[in-house]
Amino acid sequence: MKRYRAIADYYDAENDRLAWLQHDVPFFLRQLPKRAQDVLELATGTARAAIPIAQAGHRVVGVDYAQEMLEIARRKRDAVGLRDRELSLVHADVLELDLHRKFDWVTIFFNTFLSFTTLRQQDAVLQVARRHLKPHGRQGGLWLDIFQPNLALMASDESRGIDPAIFYVPHLNRAVFMSVDVKRDPSKQLQQITFNYRWFDDRGRERKQKTRFDLTFIFPRELQILLERNGFRIEKMFGDHDGGELNADSARIIARCRLA
Repeated sequence: MKRYRAIADYYDAENDRLAWLQHDVPFFLRQLPKRAQDVLELATGTARAAIPIAQAGHRVVGVDYAQEMLEIARRKRDAVGLRDRELSLVHADVLELDLHRKFDWVTIFFNTFLSFTTLRQQDAVLQVARRHLKPHGRQGGLWLDIFQPNLALMASDESRGIDPAIFYVPHLNRAVFMSVDVKRDPSKQLQQITFNYRWFDDRGRERKQKTRFDLTFIFPRELQILLERNGFRIEKMFGDHDGGELNADSARIIARCRLA
């Protein structure tokens, strides 16, 4: 199964259009104590979340297996004046991570957990989170943010050309049209996602590019069982970044967890 790997040059530009990504980090920050916290972000990407968390005064380590994403993250970190001791960026696979230190919080934002599509991978990620958490009760924990499955969409085996959008990539001077294709296999609890990109070069010729990866989908009770068997207790489950309770209409499943 193919894990998600973004086209690094497009990542920030294509996600700027997602309004809810303006709210997930502020919501997380409101859960933290006022004093500085040690935060580990798994699959940090271009440090979209890690940078504002560090700017809020917390000590952050961001880990990702994609070197090209981390290069962008380092440029962004340096541009806003953060130092390595405030935001450290580590090239590593989170499935095998051992930093030999403990954190107040471990975070997995933006559906990232769903890119680990097998139970073995999910257990491995949660054990990594557990291994890196300080054993101090109610003063820290695991923060996990994924989408809640949309049953109407799940009823269709395939969706093509959904979520069309245009975004601009300044450093490439390129306007890109993007659409998404999804193939679903409920028997494997798997979605094959294809991001399709089209643009025109400086000679007016059409160019195409795509990236394909797999995502699983997880229901609330299933997530609870998965967390509990890996030594976590869900303290609170939210349905969106406004702090509302999880219900049938919620777009998100946001779990704030403690070590059991």
